Amino acid sequence: MLICVTNQKLCNDDFLNRINLIAQGKPQAIMLREKDLSMTEYEKLAIKVNEICRNNQVNLIINQKIEITIKLKLKNIQLCMDDLRKSKKEISEFEQIGASIHSVNDAKEAEKLGATYLIAGHIFPTDCKKGAAPRGLSFLKEVCDSVKIPVFAIGGITKDKLENVLNTGAKGVCIMSEAMTCLNPIELAGEYRILKKKLILETKN
Repeated sequence: MLICVTNQKLCNDDFLNRINLIAQGKPQAIMLREKDLSMTEYEKLAIKVNEICRNNQVNLIINQKIEITIKLKLKNIQLCMDDLRKSKKEISEFEQIGASIHSVNDAKEAEKLGATYLIAGHIFPTDCKKGAAPRGLSFLKEVCDSVKIPVFAIGGITKDKLENVLNTGAKGVCIMSEAMTCLNPIELAGEYRILKKKLILETKN
């Protein structure tokens, strides 16, 4: 239920060591974002991060770079709607196909195009989207109600917001800032798992 998204610019310690620690904590996946890298730079980093993920049995999601995903024989890709629309042939090779969506119409279309899960955002205010109004929990609930595939929330996610996010029907959350800056990255995924279990128990009681 937790996808950790990378951003080297937010990481003040050794990036690959942090990725290794995050992976040891067993999140559902690590998404290699790094939009500022060239294709060559991204591929070199993806090879290293993939080795870390494979050693820790954690899924690696490649962001946008279809060619690199195919070249490295990886099975998980995250795409924007434009790339999802024009990549019908290529995505048939992948097991997990994520779509980044920003409207209910996007969500419905992505599901029809073959997405296996959605990342919806941004839900809360975040420094990564300065000046852009968050879409909020009501938007997230509309998205969750409109599709049958899992939906993950992104944007300004922190542990204190997890209950409200899960109450919309979302499968889980994506975190970037916390993943890149927290003091105990190896414990991060476990903390979210424990909190989710606690929330589920409280709901049942």
